[in-house]
Formats: sequence, structure tokens, C-alpha cells
Amino acid sequence: MQRLDLSKGGANHQKPEGDAVMTTAQGAPVSDDQNWLKAGARGPSLLEDQVAREKIFHFDHERIPERVVHARGYGVHGTFELTDPIPDLTRAAPLSGEKGKKTPVFVRFSTVAGNKGSPDLARDVRGFAVKFYTEEGNWDIVGNNIPVFFIQDAMKFPDLIHAAKSAPDRGFPQAQTAHDNFWDFISLSPEAMHMVMWIMSDRAIPRSFRFMEGFGVHTFRFVNDKGQAHFVKFHWKPRQGLQSVLWNEAVKINGADPDYHRRDMWAAIEAGDFPQWDLGVQVFDDDFAERFDFDVLDATKIIPEELVPVRRIGTMTLDANVDNFFAETEQVAFCTQNVVPGIDFTEDPLLQGRNFSYLDTQLKRLGGPNFTHIPVNAPRCPVRHFQQDGHMAMHNPTGRANYEPNSWGEGTGEERGPRACPMRGFVSHEVVVQGVKQRERSETFADHYSQARQFYISQTAVEQRHMVDALTFELSKVGRMDIRQRMVGHVRNIDEDFAGALAAGLGLAQMPEPVAPARAPIADLPPSPALSIQANGPGKFASRKLGLYLADGADARVVQALLAAVKKAGGMVEIIAPHIAGAWLSDGSLVEADQKIDGAPSVLYDCVAIVMGKEAGQRFNADKPSLDFASDAFAHAKFIGYVPQVLPILECAAIAKWMDDGCVDLAAEGGVDTFMTRCAGLRHWDREAVTRA
Repeated sequence: MQRLDLSKGGANHQKPEGDAVMTTAQGAPVSDDQNWLKAGARGPSLLEDQVAREKIFHFDHERIPERVVHARGYGVHGTFELTDPIPDLTRAAPLSGEKGKKTPVFVRFSTVAGNKGSPDLARDVRGFAVKFYTEEGNWDIVGNNIPVFFIQDAMKFPDLIHAAKSAPDRGFPQAQTAHDNFWDFISLSPEAMHMVMWIMSDRAIPRSFRFMEGFGVHTFRFVNDKGQAHFVKFHWKPRQGLQSVLWNEAVKINGADPDYHRRDMWAAIEAGDFPQWDLGVQVFDDDFAERFDFDVLDATKIIPEELVPVRRIGTMTLDANVDNFFAETEQVAFCTQNVVPGIDFTEDPLLQGRNFSYLDTQLKRLGGPNFTHIPVNAPRCPVRHFQQDGHMAMHNPTGRANYEPNSWGEGTGEERGPRACPMRGFVSHEVVVQGVKQRERSETFADHYSQARQFYISQTAVEQRHMVDALTFELSKVGRMDIRQRMVGHVRNIDEDFAGALAAGLGLAQMPEPVAPARAPIADLPPSPALSIQANGPGKFASRKLGLYLADGADARVVQALLAAVKKAGGMVEIIAPHIAGAWLSDGSLVEADQKIDGAPSVLYDCVAIVMGKEAGQRFNADKPSLDFASDAFAHAKFIGYVPQVLPILECAAIAKWMDDGCVDLAAEGGVDTFMTRCAGLRHWDREAVTRA
């Protein structure tokens, strides 16, 4: 049999350049990575082949258990820059140094309920976890894009997650809360009602990781170098502004691109459009905590920004995608217990339980106590202790002494090893703790409806309609009438109009009685405008994407003007055409397409424009992807730019007669400028009155 001459190259073999020779995990050069060693070309495979066995061995073990919650995540590197130092409040290294001080960070965004393979646009809470690599150790703010949580005590966390996940007998539904188990649990847990308002709002279907807020959820403590303490809540405010999608869009995006959020973040960073968030803090003292209507240790409550303004003290910029998804995003280990001197815990019972749970789970996922040896988890400051050995230890303390105290190496030599330092080390703030040992929920945690109502009345009328629609949809997927009725009974304690619309949407024959509250709600809490997405929109098109649908004969003048206007506004353009080759413009130039029309529905874009020649406009007026592109954009209240030549498409899409101020003739004088000005509003919400009719 003729042997393959590797020196000349051949099938599946390329002569390596320089030293790029493939090796085994032990470093031995590999001669053939395509064929298992056999006894003859058609003979049995031999167990002797150590190269093949190593390759299969590693493949068989390359998966680690996915996270029970927050399994689907996406990680990004960045930097935090301090803009307003606060040494008077905390000695925490990233927050108390000189103005302009920079600290590297790693951020992981995630969904909560779905598995690793679930779609990005599930209606769900989004994880927003930030790891600061400080000179005094790693500090993790393990938060969400919603500032409250479902439960008040960590004891209930397994029940919450079991109820939200797929039913154990049937293994579905995946990444959804629209099922009996979840709403059965929620309807029996009044403490969850504030969170219900948030997850039924547009906050639970964000347009992008880049356009959502982050919150530390819990109340922590700041401690300064004098030992003085203040309470603090952490906020991440996106400089790109807030934005979400409609539920109908979310469903279609999941079908068109289930990796939509991941792709969006990757593409933005690769394009140099680095997303930024300001770190804000709400700082308050014991006196405020005593006077506040709610317990600051209750994770189901917020402190309205109108009562305690958010002070912005630094900016986080995410500017580097990971080199390897598994090594970084999958193996990163966040722990709420990871704090640095100057940050301390409070007695929040949910936080206390998380401090135990997050550390405990790393043993299962990452195999042992040495997960801090993994580069993405490793502190970027000197690490000195006497801990040693264990599964996958990458390094051990040097010297004879592996215990403390010891008397080796009198003085401060390496042999003697490190010593605790009361002046520099972490010291828990002194808090007087006294009480009877008991299993009991504090009476100060008993109001479950007041802030739920405050959140609802803080939304715009459009956002309120979306909330009613969302809860109606979710409960329509619940098979048991008693669960639906219980939920309506809870909502009656929040807002009667909301409850009435919900009951009507569910077709209930009569209104259920309100659920008896543990404590009477406060009915006159004022609205908090900071809680509305629409009231806090960006007012600009920067970082957004235009879907520009072109076909042959498109007016080159309009196309070039549109491309220039979007670039000036700081936005992005994706070219869509009937064929991936692109479209010929009126001046004879070819514009290459990024997407083919049947693979680029309008749900993937913030606004759309359709520019074609007369012949193309008539040819595609019966093309289903073209009609869907236009009709969905209209139904989703998006701004639509068009030229008169595409009116046949708009007529066949049954939207021409409903044309409104959100539809702009790009060929008219000043049309492109008008279109871009209106696109800064992101949506033409007035259109919903038509599309809902």
C-alpha cells in the first residue's frame, strides 16, 4: 500500500509552519490526528493507541455540570474607572483610590430558568454579575437586571427554582414560567408579588444586554478606614439607555436567532461600540433605615431613587470578548461572599443563604476547592495562605511551614509564611446581635403589595398594557382554574383596574375575592418615574441597528444618505436583499448584502427601511418574507422608512392605509433626516392603538 508522504502534504495533512506541531496533552508531537492505530488498514483498532485514547478520554469528560440556575450566560471583559472617589464612605480599593483609577472586571450576563441551550429571549430575569479584580482580592457584585427578588429567605430558593424549571415528570416546558407549577408556587407566596410585577413588565424581555440596568439586589454595608458604616445598594446604569422588545417580537426572535443577545454583544464589541454602565450607589444610614416604610433587609423591596438618589461614582466599559467560552464564561465562579475590605454584609436572610450556597456549588461544578486557580477566577494580586493540595491544585505554598502560627524563620522570611494583619485585613463591622433562636419571618417583611402597586403605577399606559397582556398570557397556560383565581385575588391588592383587565382577559365569570394580606398595603405611595423603561429611553439612535432592505434599482442617493445618517447617529446598518449577493443601485453600483430577506426578519432590527426600484417593488409585493418584514415592523411599532416605489409591498402587507408619523418617505425633501430624528424615539407607540384594535 502506498504511504502518504507527509513532507509533501496530503489529504487531511498540512505541513506545519514553524513550531506549530500538534501535540498530545503531555506535549508529545502527533503524527496523525485522523486515524486510530489499527492492525492492518481494515483491521481492529488497537487499545495501544495512546493518542486516540487521550483524545476520546478528554472528549468524554469535557462537559462539567451546568449551573442549576443562570446556566445560559455570556461573559465579557472590561475595565471599571473610578470617577468620583468615596473614601469617606468605604475603604474598598476600586472605590476609594484616585480619580481615574482603573480596575479590570469580568461580567457575565445570563438568564435564570433555562438550560444552556435555551433561547436568549425567554421571559426571565437576567443575571448581571460583575467580578472586580482588585489589589486586595476579588469583589463580586452578583446581581440581576431587576432590583428585587421573588423570596425573602434563602430557605425557599430550592422551591422557587424547582417550581420555575421543567416539571420533573415530563421534562418541559423549558425556559418558561407559563405553566402550572410556577404559578401554583407564586400564588401561594404573597412575598413574590412585587417581583411578579417586574417579570411581567418589559424588563423581562430586554432588547440587549447592553440596554438593561443591573442591580446588586441586597443591601450591603460600606465601611471606611475609621470603621464607620453606612448601608448601600448598588446600581448599574447603562449609558446606552434602556430598551426592551415586545412579546410577539421575542417569540419571533427566538425562532430567527436564539442567540440574539449573545450575537448582539459580540458584534458590538468587535465593531468597537463598547457598552458602558455607570456604577451608582444609594447610601443611607441607620436613621433612614428606621424611618423607611419597609425593611431595608427585605430583598423584595427597593428604595425609590426619589427618596435616596443614585450617586454615580464610576464607569464600566466592556471592550473585549472572551478568547475561549468554556475557559472563561463557563468556568467563571461568582460568589456573593467575595468582598474586599470596605464592603460588608448585612443580615438580609436571602443574602446570608447565598453566601453559603454560591461557594458550595463550586465544589460540584468545578471539582474541588481550587477553582480560584482557574485563570478567570484567579485574583490579580498576591495570594498568600497555608491552604494546600486538593483536586487540581495548580500551585502550593512554598517552604516548610504549612500551618499557622509557626515559629520558623524568625522575622518575616518566606519560610515563616504570611500573617494576618488587623490594620489591612477584612474586619466585619461590629453590629449588636441579640435574639431568641427561632424560625420566624420578621413582621417588618410582611407588606407584600405596596411596592408592587408602586411599580405598576410608575409605568406608562403602554407598559401597563404590556403587563396585563403578559400576565394574561402566562395564566392562560395554567390548566387549573383555582391557581388563576388566586393570582387575580393577589392582583386585586395591587390595582383593581389591573385585576379587572386580567379577569376579563382570562374570561373569569366573576371576580375572585382579594387574598387577605398579612399587612394592609400602603395605598398612597407615589409613582417613581425611575422604574419606567419608556420614561428613561435613550432619546438617541446610537448603538441601535437599522435593517435596510434593498433590491435592484434602489435610489443610490437615498441609500448613501441613509448610510451616512445612521453612521453620524452612532448606529449600525445591516443590508438585506432578496439574494445574498446584494442589490444593484440606480447608479450601477452593487451593494453586497449581509443577510438574505428570508433569514432577516424585521424583529432583528430597531427600525427598518425599504428602498427598491419600481420594478422590484412590484415584483416583491407577493413575496411572503418581504410582506412579513413590513407588516411585522408596523405591528411592532417600529419606525419605517420607505420610498414610493415600494408602496405595492406596503399595500399588500395591509399597512399602506394605516400609514402614520412613524412611516417616513425617504425620497421626500429632508426625508432621511426626519426619519433619523424620529428613530431616536425607538418606537412609535401611538400605533399600538391601531394594531391592537
